[in-house]
Amino acid sequence: MNLSFEVLDLPLRHRFAISRGSKTVASTIVFHLRWNGIEALGESAPSPRYGESYDTIAAHFGARPLEAASPYFMEELLAGRPPAARCGLDLALHDAVGKDLGRPLWQLLGLDPQRTPATSFTIGIAPLDETLAKVREAGAHPILKIKLGRGSEVETIEAIRSIYSGTLRIDPNESWTPEHSVTTLREVERFEIEFCEQPIPAGTPERLRFVRERSPIPIVADEDAKEARDLPALTGCVDGVNVKLVKCGGIRGALAMIHTARALNMNVMLGCMVESAILTTAAAQLSPLADWADLDGPLLTASDPFAGIAYDRGKLVLPDVPGLGVASAGVVAR
Repeated sequence: MNLSFEVLDLPLRHRFAISRGSKTVASTIVFHLRWNGIEALGESAPSPRYGESYDTIAAHFGARPLEAASPYFMEELLAGRPPAARCGLDLALHDAVGKDLGRPLWQLLGLDPQRTPATSFTIGIAPLDETLAKVREAGAHPILKIKLGRGSEVETIEAIRSIYSGTLRIDPNESWTPEHSVTTLREVERFEIEFCEQPIPAGTPERLRFVRERSPIPIVADEDAKEARDLPALTGCVDGVNVKLVKCGGIRGALAMIHTARALNMNVMLGCMVESAILTTAAAQLSPLADWADLDGPLLTASDPFAGIAYDRGKLVLPDVPGLGVASAGVVAR
């Protein structure tokens, strides 16, 4: 097998801001795996939040290149690799196996492609007039996720609710204190919020429990739930977890998280970074197992050189082609 990877820059439709910062271009890593005449694709979107980057991925594979001769040796190939590096390789291996067998990934996993949920569409932090313009641009999309964390939270949600009647989710990205979380969640309850994602900094499950026990709105962990082994500590502290392939190391890691969450009686959301259709389509292949989806990466970009996942009024539509089901329109990478 031959593995290579490169940076993909994705210009965004709008400046995308969360409580930690903002950007107009998202950069991800596209993996190319060549084996037995098959060209397989993978992707990773390493985040500084977790101490990962293109450089850490390149250094890892430089020190530990692939040794197995076949993508079917997944356990051997993936074991011991850090999450972002493992994610890109994991996707490429699953794409290669699916293409080799001539079957889409959802079929190999025994899933029903008709059971996919609708995804939310994310509205990043912006001045109120820009935020409302983005909401209007989203049109009839059935679910919006509103990024919060820079003040005026109640006023923002009130203004959005005055022009939007669909489902609302909120995500402060660790920017609130427990006390502020409880006060704010009680104030916005009247706007019918489906859930709040990771309101406080990760690392203190007992403080999440404090929020959950006092909040009228369900709480979903994101930064506190990186992989399956993180979930037992969150039992009773949250109502659900956000599973992202790049956090947990790809499809195999995501399946472990999903089954662990179910065993602990937690709801499951499949989420994404700002990324291309490769990574989002891979996550969508697992979406029949999820309660909620936040798989809008390709909807946030101005141009995506890959095609895969489709959307029918927000509902995820899985490709019926072998592997991940992603086609390249020509990668512009650096």
